[in-house]
Amino acid sequence: MSPGRSTAGAGPGSGLPGFVAGWAIWNLPARLMAAVLTVEITAVALVLVLAVGEPGPDSRTIRDVVLLVVFGLLHTEIAHGVERVRRRVNGEVHVNLSSVWFFAATVLLPPVWAALVAVVVHLHLWLRSARPRNPLFKHVFSSATVVLSCMSASGVMSAVAADGTGDRGDVYVLALGVLVFLTVNTALVAGVIAVNSPQTDVASIVGEWDENLLEIATLCLGALAAAAIAINPWLVAFIFPPLLVLHRAVLVRQLEVAANTDGKTGLLNAAAWHTQAERELRRAERRSGPRAVLVIDLDHFKAVNDTHGHLAGDRVLAAVADALNAEVRDRDLVGRFGGEEFVVLLGALGEPGTGGGELQTVAERIRSRIAALRVEMPTADGPLTVAGLSASVGCALYPDDGRELRDLLQVADTALYAAKRAGRNVVRMGIQPPAPQPLLAEDSPQGRRYGQ
Repeated sequence: MSPGRSTAGAGPGSGLPGFVAGWAIWNLPARLMAAVLTVEITAVALVLVLAVGEPGPDSRTIRDVVLLVVFGLLHTEIAHGVERVRRRVNGEVHVNLSSVWFFAATVLLPPVWAALVAVVVHLHLWLRSARPRNPLFKHVFSSATVVLSCMSASGVMSAVAADGTGDRGDVYVLALGVLVFLTVNTALVAGVIAVNSPQTDVASIVGEWDENLLEIATLCLGALAAAAIAINPWLVAFIFPPLLVLHRAVLVRQLEVAANTDGKTGLLNAAAWHTQAERELRRAERRSGPRAVLVIDLDHFKAVNDTHGHLAGDRVLAAVADALNAEVRDRDLVGRFGGEEFVVLLGALGEPGTGGGELQTVAERIRSRIAALRVEMPTADGPLTVAGLSASVGCALYPDDGRELRDLLQVADTALYAAKRAGRNVVRMGIQPPAPQPLLAEDSPQGRRYGQ
């Protein structure tokens, strides 16, 4: 447990020795602390129970333990620069490519020795790549999930092998081990994230599909590493090049995602939204069915910042982003234009001639959902709830209001300001902008967005 703000005199850490009372884990909410400690205590207890009946290691076990630890430490040293960057740009769920060695240990070693390899390699990884960004209590929890995953996979594989239907080296037994390892690890991490953030969406809890695919690929490399060590340890040299390439390929993708994402809301930023929306409209030219653009502006948002501060304003922006994502489909594009303004490109809305009604319905749902938001957050003066929000929405329909993204945005923007003039908290559909002037005023809404 890492040192943190002192809680002496209050809270769960009070009454404990000074260095223990200062552990950061005591600052966690009670539910989250209970979940974390349950996982950690279970892992420690299971290791102790199995260690009691574990015979002394033979020479093969000692060799494999040493080899796996050395390979794991070498991997961390070679890749720690890339891993540091990955951790900085990654979200809540982080796929640990050191699972190669954790799963190889699961295949080759008795459970207690596999747990030892996992703890040593994982500790070195934390010291080299994750500290101080990742507090020690989080590292201990992650190590506990790895230990429990190793032991679960090892137990299932041993049970299948003992049944006489297969050997630990058989393909289907290894595949079963990969499945159990992945399932247990994902369930433990997802459970704690869900306890900490009950409103978090499923993708944020269990990770995106490509993140889980990356974990599967890493575990498969672990199975190959185990086979290589069993045949000839020098063959592991052939595991390192694809593993290091995998590190860099994942980093490139994460950097691309970070560059396209708005830091406060997790939505597409303005540049990324424009790029993807133009690509989608080009596809629309080859397919039937209307598309639509919505421009959404929060009403009187400055009052939130002035009354409650910018941190509260950021929480409100994030809550609005969640509301937008909840009201549109996965294939629709949601972005933040900046400030308190958001933009949505809706995919196919049905048959030609029917899109207007569906667009109006979606826009009204978004407006109503924002109006119903209650954003709760802790402050130094106690819990704060921000309510009474509203938004004005301007809409444009493709191809009725234009075939180019620029034209659709101008129509939707003009409709948005018509909604503002109508008293705010309303939806306005496709209002054509006025004829272009010789020189667009620099401080007008259109001049700010479209003036080049």
